[in-house]
Amino acid sequence: MRVAVVARPPVFGGKVASFDPAKARAVKGVDAVIQVPVDRGGSGVAVVGKGYWPVKTARDALEVKWELPAGPTTADQMRSYRELAAKPGLSARADGDPQAVANAARRIEAEFEFPYLAHAPMEPLNAVVDLKADGCTVYCGSQFQTIDQIRIASTAGLQPEQVNMVTMFAGGGFGRRAIPTSDYLVEAVNVAKAMKVAGIDAPVKVIWSREDDIKGGYYRPAHLHRVAIGVDAAGKLVGWQHTVVGQSILKGTAFEKSFVKDGIDSSSTEGIVDTPYSIPNLQVTVHHPEVNVPVLWWRSVGHSHTAYVMETLIDELARGAKQDPIAYRLSLLDAKYTRHRAVLNLVRERSGWSKPAPAGRARGVAIHESFGTVCAHVAEVSVQGNQIRVHRVTSAIDCGIAVNPLTVDAQVQSGMVYGLSAALHSQITLKNGQVEQTNFGDYPVLRINEMPEISVHIVPSGADPTGVGEPGTPPIAPAVANAVFALTGKRLRKLPFDLAAATST
Repeated sequence: MRVAVVARPPVFGGKVASFDPAKARAVKGVDAVIQVPVDRGGSGVAVVGKGYWPVKTARDALEVKWELPAGPTTADQMRSYRELAAKPGLSARADGDPQAVANAARRIEAEFEFPYLAHAPMEPLNAVVDLKADGCTVYCGSQFQTIDQIRIASTAGLQPEQVNMVTMFAGGGFGRRAIPTSDYLVEAVNVAKAMKVAGIDAPVKVIWSREDDIKGGYYRPAHLHRVAIGVDAAGKLVGWQHTVVGQSILKGTAFEKSFVKDGIDSSSTEGIVDTPYSIPNLQVTVHHPEVNVPVLWWRSVGHSHTAYVMETLIDELARGAKQDPIAYRLSLLDAKYTRHRAVLNLVRERSGWSKPAPAGRARGVAIHESFGTVCAHVAEVSVQGNQIRVHRVTSAIDCGIAVNPLTVDAQVQSGMVYGLSAALHSQITLKNGQVEQTNFGDYPVLRINEMPEISVHIVPSGADPTGVGEPGTPPIAPAVANAVFALTGKRLRKLPFDLAAATST
């Protein structure tokens, strides 16, 4: 077996203009330096050899000139998103009177920003390809075997039944190993094909470094939400206008026909258009700009940002009405949402919600349904200067019958940690189309010393089991933000959290 790494263009869709392989070929253990196709119609240079360190060292020495397309800069992109949000968009839901907010006695207006996010699995992408004339065996950790098999077969010039997918344990995926383009696997097959042409008849293991994936992977789309809420003189909710701006993750994929209707990607509005709250005169519109950044689902998909907007604003309404946030949510729930009621009552009981928080701390709550499961978190938080510390999280979940309660507990904790990393730390920014982050040094995730104490409580149920891998992620950021407001009176409208830029209300 040989090992290969690929030098990929620094801007998505870029191509090799020319390259000088001399310095790379001079590294001991390097067998070949070959131009190969890479994802999004681009091209790169593969370095093939007898171990990771030789090929990685050789790639560092490689001299490549690139032909690069235009790409966004984060600040400019968000500026254009704001301009879009002020214009009429595609209607995702239109209930009642569209003038209800304009005619209300009082209005709440808010704008939310969410960055691109990398998946950052503990194990970066890799695959072993053993390509023969009559078949291909691929060893990889995949979340999308059927689509991967089809893509591999097409790339190799084979039939799908000639491709043997050997699924390995993966050190995390979070959506990054479920790519409609099968990017890392198609690339590995292209490296194997190029090796054949170069006279190297051996299996190949293509390895992505963490820097490779963070700088050149797929991302949770950046989004901007603009919301205007109307309340009457008594503080009662009378209207809600909600605009979402963000790329579609499904356009151009095999899922477009099923999940993109009238130009609207349903994953962008999930958690808003199907809110369990009784919101009169609800208007939801969407813009899907085209941006040269590859986007993909990320743990909990659209719920990762829609839950934050909904649950922080519902909390703001509760505080404005001088009502307990849990009691207020219960009052807004339609009678049919018995599971939400059970989850809220359980988390209220187990978190000690009715008792004062320890000195210097406050509690915040959020609840959200995703993947057929209802999950709520109560976060106990303190603030020192501009630093937010989450001390304790109490979770309640209704996932139908809990086939393995330990798995439910582990997945809720995992989802909570994943969402907390994004809330406190993580973001992908771009300058002229190039990702500015590289590794955990500048794309930090939650560390052990930041880990809160967690307790997970399962609502007893005999109903069919529902998802547990993702529903723990959406409610954690709003629960923490609502606790921060209880402490500071500041609303956090931008992630990751920055108290210095928070809005006082």
